[in-house]
Amino acid sequence: MATNNRSSNKIVVPAARQALDQMKLEIANELGIANYNSIDKGNLPSRQNGYVGGYMTKRLVEQAQNQLAGKSF
Repeated sequence: MATNNRSSNKIVVPAARQALDQMKLEIANELGIANYNSIDKGNLPSRQNGYVGGYMTKRLVEQAQNQLAGKSF
């Protein structure tokens, strides 16, 4: 199967794209990866790229749990 450089993940709510991109940049900054949006991700170790995605997932799950519990975030 041929692959391309596009992500196979699809955003279910297109209006959330900007918020997700902002979250990605904030998390990369927190992890010490400066200018994450302008660097070639292929030059980063997969561990660093994985950390960004992993922390995004963790934060989104926390937000969903808080929302389900009736708390504001």
